[in-house]
Amino acid sequence: MKQIGGEIIPNEIFLKREDYQKNLVRKINATKETTALGGGKSAIQKQHEKGKLTARERIQKLIDDGTSFIEINSLAAHEMYAEYGGAPASGTIFGVGKIHGKNFVIVANDATVKAGAWFPITAKKNLRAQEIAMENRLPIIYLVDSAGVFLPLQEDIFPDKEHFGRIFRNNAVMSSMGIPQISAIMGPCVAGGAYLPIMSDEALIVQGEGSVFLAGAHLVKAAIGEEINNEALGGARIQSNVSGVTDYIMKNDDECLLQIRSLVEKFGNFEQAGFNRIKSVPPKFNTKEIYGILPEDTIKPYDTYDLLARIVDNSVIDEYKAGYGKTVITAYARIDGWAVGIVANQRNIVKSEMAKGGGEMQIGGVIYSDGADKATRFIMNCNQKKIPLLFLQDVTGFMVGSKAEHGGIIKDGAKMVNAVANSVVPKVTIIIGNSFGAGNYAMCGKAYDPRFIFAYPNAKIAVMGGAQASSVLLDIKIKQMEKEGKVFSDDLKDKLLKSITQSYDEKSNPLYAAARLWIDEIIDPALTREYVSLAIECANNNPSIERFNPGVIQT
Repeated sequence: MKQIGGEIIPNEIFLKREDYQKNLVRKINATKETTALGGGKSAIQKQHEKGKLTARERIQKLIDDGTSFIEINSLAAHEMYAEYGGAPASGTIFGVGKIHGKNFVIVANDATVKAGAWFPITAKKNLRAQEIAMENRLPIIYLVDSAGVFLPLQEDIFPDKEHFGRIFRNNAVMSSMGIPQISAIMGPCVAGGAYLPIMSDEALIVQGEGSVFLAGAHLVKAAIGEEINNEALGGARIQSNVSGVTDYIMKNDDECLLQIRSLVEKFGNFEQAGFNRIKSVPPKFNTKEIYGILPEDTIKPYDTYDLLARIVDNSVIDEYKAGYGKTVITAYARIDGWAVGIVANQRNIVKSEMAKGGGEMQIGGVIYSDGADKATRFIMNCNQKKIPLLFLQDVTGFMVGSKAEHGGIIKDGAKMVNAVANSVVPKVTIIIGNSFGAGNYAMCGKAYDPRFIFAYPNAKIAVMGGAQASSVLLDIKIKQMEKEGKVFSDDLKDKLLKSITQSYDEKSNPLYAAARLWIDEIIDPALTREYVSLAIECANNNPSIERFNPGVIQT
């Protein structure tokens, strides 16, 4: 065990960094607050006038008093679907909340956004909610209030493997896995969407507001000429007392939510994974000092040990192969009492032993063969010992050039990617800076099934850095236009470069990633410990840990 952190950062630099990072957090929080209004204050008022609670009010009444609902994908669809008036949070809210002390995934349609209609990203978000429930064996509650598929975009929602129908397939799979599912029909539930609550284990319906049918009154008249209203077709009493489709009739939203809490209160205790946890000890350094450690420019170096000292319990780690492959840090530690294996990119510029003899300098944030080899072995160790993995990404990619290629960087990188892909213990990823190229994959990006993946507000996700990418794209553009006989002045080249850089930076921004669900949430760096702890607590609910199979890894 060794104490870490404590590097002296000049006060002026620290304060400048702190102001910059805090401002990023303020902007993200402001965006989240605006998004949380859904369709706006007037739409919320209309919901109340109908005697209905909003989706967020329903969730707040459902969870235990004094606890927090940890929202996930809160910025889904940010600045998307502008031609249709936007879809804040994709018209659906989901996250993890405690009911009678147990964690539940809770999904609620936001009827203030296009009557809770499903956009393409809404389907993706609901699938992510189910994925989290399945991977972590968490019970799931659906609060249904939706007009169904957003018809102008139906071709992007309906037919493909990861579209609308996959949700009902997942309902069936979760039932076979023994994961409890409860649905409350608190508004319209139309067409294919009707299968979601009825494929749950138990379904409640609110009288006068809830309705469920494969085709509404208008479509029934158009299809078979029958004239009937929605209540008589598929209202609460019809579907509960006549068809037997739903299980409980509730007078209003409040009674419905109380009934769900009553059902949940009687759940038994399930087997857990048994990840190691002891009493939590805070870091020796204030977690808010993370703001002053991270530089304004993600290309600039900083000491990752200083970051770890403000995240791990007692600011203590057991570092694995401390003197080898120094651009990757591998260490055992505890976060909020949970044992974790940490794989982090070291952003300081480290002179390798080779450099003393006139060899190359190793660059912080780049993965070299020795770092990849070390990380591979460490990941295998954590799998052997059933220790969850935490990846702290600030990576600009794998090393390139003749020296790296001749040293087998592709082979060593492939070993690391293989270990990450085949890892069976839960993986949690936080993008704390850059996430470029194959480094994203090796450090457990979204494609490698982290149980949860978060990002700091300063994160950048792209194939390569903005400066390099803009230079390449500008060169291609110039060559294309020169073939057409066009001549470029320096001013025109500068304007083109500025335009390309701006576009590239916008698309590598964490808000762009959050909107498309490449990450689960943009988090306040000062709350890193809380998010990691929640992630492992959720993962601990799944006792099924397969034996690690290293595949083609040769060490």
